[in-house]
Amino acid sequence: MSSNPPPVAKKVPTERTHHGDTVIDEYAWLADKDDPDTVSYLEAENAFLKQETAHLGDLQEQVFQEIKGRTQETDLSVPSRKRAWWYLTRTEEGKQYGVSSRVPADGDTPPEITPGEHLDQEQVLLDGNELAGDSPFFSIGTSAVSPDGNMLAYSTDFKGDERFTLRFKNLGTGELLPDVIEGIFYGGAWSADGSTFFYTRVDDAWRPFQVYRHTLGTQDDVLVYEEADERFWVGIGLTRSEKYLVLGAGSKITSEVRILDASDPTGEFQLVRPRTTGVEYGVEHAGDFFYVLHNENAENFELATAPLHAPGTWTPLIAHSDDTRLLEIDAFSDHAVVHFRRDGLTGIRVLPYENGGDGWRDRVEAAYAGAAYEIEFPEPLYDVSPAGNPEFSTGRLRLHYTSMITPSSVYDYDLATRELILLKQRPVLGGYDPADYEQFRDWATAEDGTRVPISLVKRRDTQTPAPTVLYGYGSYETSIDPGFSVPRLSLLDRGFVFAVAHVRGGGEMGRRWYEDGKLTRKRNTFTDFVAVARHLKQAGWGERLIARGGSAGGLLMGAVANLAPEEFAGVVAEVPFVDALNTILDPSLPLTVIEWDEWGDPLHNAEVYAYMKSYTPYENVDGRPYPPILAITSLNDTRVLFHEPAKWIARLRATAGGGPFLLKTEMGAGHGGRSGRYDAWREEAFALSWIIERGTE
Repeated sequence: MSSNPPPVAKKVPTERTHHGDTVIDEYAWLADKDDPDTVSYLEAENAFLKQETAHLGDLQEQVFQEIKGRTQETDLSVPSRKRAWWYLTRTEEGKQYGVSSRVPADGDTPPEITPGEHLDQEQVLLDGNELAGDSPFFSIGTSAVSPDGNMLAYSTDFKGDERFTLRFKNLGTGELLPDVIEGIFYGGAWSADGSTFFYTRVDDAWRPFQVYRHTLGTQDDVLVYEEADERFWVGIGLTRSEKYLVLGAGSKITSEVRILDASDPTGEFQLVRPRTTGVEYGVEHAGDFFYVLHNENAENFELATAPLHAPGTWTPLIAHSDDTRLLEIDAFSDHAVVHFRRDGLTGIRVLPYENGGDGWRDRVEAAYAGAAYEIEFPEPLYDVSPAGNPEFSTGRLRLHYTSMITPSSVYDYDLATRELILLKQRPVLGGYDPADYEQFRDWATAEDGTRVPISLVKRRDTQTPAPTVLYGYGSYETSIDPGFSVPRLSLLDRGFVFAVAHVRGGGEMGRRWYEDGKLTRKRNTFTDFVAVARHLKQAGWGERLIARGGSAGGLLMGAVANLAPEEFAGVVAEVPFVDALNTILDPSLPLTVIEWDEWGDPLHNAEVYAYMKSYTPYENVDGRPYPPILAITSLNDTRVLFHEPAKWIARLRATAGGGPFLLKTEMGAGHGGRSGRYDAWREEAFALSWIIERGTE
């Protein structure tokens, strides 16, 4: 029994009027982070959560030890070649953060290094543990070595608000330069000679909108580009060939690219093609020509080529296909690699330049016409993607591969022999045997007749129906592909089924799948998830379903709790976007204006306002019995502000039946939660212990 009742948030009526509709919001005051009453309320919720979950302490510790015990704590990544060096990342037992280092390259074969062993010539680039010190939060935003290998640009964040401090390290001497730049965003790019670094800054709405040029040893940085349209973000990178700087500006549906010879950092960026609303494109340098991946009159994207002197003149190479979504093009000196999606799975197509004529166009067309092929993989469910590949001239392709039963694996694909060479599979300690588990693809039928794919995994000896965790996201064309998870084993080994609902709004089935789950078709995302939940019960998979999702997937959690609360034995909503309408109505908030292309503009469009109001979780809480709900947020989150779940839980507790409704606020973290790996494992163990109780009680 609880010794203390749950906190009761005060009600301060605040009026909101748009398009002739007046709404009273009693909990709008919680948006004020500086109000002592807000902090007191969040702390009271944390105290109540601690009280209500105290009995899960032993289980939480047990799950944490399982995660820790299955993880090889002292480990290292597969070294990745870049010119004269092999680069790698280490983790060490007992330390929260990774250590990046490099060793001189001797040949094309990665050095064999035993975890915990350090080579004589190994050079530490960044030690996250030293940098973090005693800070409760730490994150690295940028880590970029100059093309000549002599300088390192890196940025750090100690609050979780994603505003970083940029510094420069001389890798020859190990000394830090006096150059320090505050308030930058992720990413950045070096000039070809390593004298200049380009970086982005954010505006008051946390939108990266400016690109600056910093010349080492100087103080007056130069603004080289500013984006006035609030729907567009900017970013900058260096091509794999290190010949061009690429400055991109993009909204959710439109992009525009400028390029600059990387050997001329003070020159003027050249516009590739002016922005056209609804047209997205990206440019990849391929030696003596460009590849352009675009969706002009090509919903699932088309691959084109363009000459260096006229990058905006596009000639089709791989035409649009209704069943294949082209995701990415990686160009190398002697081949290209296309990353694609078909039938809900990812794939790799290789274009070797081996049968061409005299010119680059002949070589490329001959490769596609006669020599192009797709790499085959053995499992029915999997996810594969190119993994870094920083070298422009190479005979090998580095790939990342995983499935719901195959741990994360790194392969080199030999282009000459067409052989997949396993370099490393993530160790899973404690006797993990993939043969003890099985994965499935099933399909649910949505209310409009659309077939919705489901990925499932369970132990072979688990009898169904069984308690089931159903995960979903369904926004931004983001796909939740079938992958492996060490923490998930703590569920599977307790007799749970784990399922992913590949709902519309994601990208699993191509661009149309995304288009049918956004704007005024957003409701499909929610009804697809409910259809999957009902199918799992009817098909005999699950009996007690616990729904889980985060960020935009947290919006999904809140929406399905309103639509079909009876279908779920519990809901975990992490950094959930549950007060979506109020947020998207306020253009002064971080990310709002750019989000209008995803959700619609309720501020200026009455139909969008009414549609969003019909599904936004916070707006639609009623007096029905709701399942137990655990909402997790962070005080410094700049993407989904902490007050959204705080308001949601307050309204649920005041209005709805059922529950209990619990709120956990990390008081010193951002959108990704706590930063150290042990801290992250404890947070996951906490969520899993709550899920296990919901599924087995």
